[in-house]
Amino acid sequence: MNLKLHHCPETRSMRVLWLIEELRCPVEVITHAFGPDLHSKDYRAIHPAGRVPALEIDDTVIFESGAMLELLCEMFPEPGMGRAPGDPERALWLQWIHFAETISQHSAALTQQHIALREDWMRSPIITKIEAKRLARCFATLDTALEGRDYLLAKGFSAADIACGQAVAMSRHFVKLADFPRLEAWWERLRTRDAYHRAAPQPGETRLYERPFYAPLPEPAR
Repeated sequence: MNLKLHHCPETRSMRVLWLIEELRCPVEVITHAFGPDLHSKDYRAIHPAGRVPALEIDDTVIFESGAMLELLCEMFPEPGMGRAPGDPERALWLQWIHFAETISQHSAALTQQHIALREDWMRSPIITKIEAKRLARCFATLDTALEGRDYLLAKGFSAADIACGQAVAMSRHFVKLADFPRLEAWWERLRTRDAYHRAAPQPGETRLYERPFYAPLPEPAR
């Protein structure tokens, strides 16, 4: 079997790379620059929307990260990153795998406002405040779920933690973790994992987030 992952640092593709590192499965990683490279004719032939991740499995291409996580856990079950059908934790595992995208949609909106839109006049203080509040509600949801446990599922670390952990890795640039003590402690546990460090941006790789924190924009004086 041939696996090939198309990846950009500090994007959703990191959750797939992180899982691959945990699974220790053989894969070729092709790192793209975030931006025009993804819109080239060659890459659009792989991912029609010009996004990452894209995962080539022999002659099949998958381009939704949640689907990749589910599929990879089925293909490589031994490390226990998944929860198979019939497992009592299966429903919650699926919930958290896909809740990662709920978190990510808000951090993506904030990334666009603070980073992708280059000129101040393009940005909306209202949107940055609304999306930061929505993101904080997502953080509160995770914080509540982590009460009395180290990971999202009672049986321990899984791809659910990877999915939501990567979403939090992006989102902590817009909402501070200090207001969510259980979430912050969980994040500290996740980021000490060797597989996380192997999947994180490496020295010399271009980062999407140049600053550690982007506060909501102030409204202009009236």
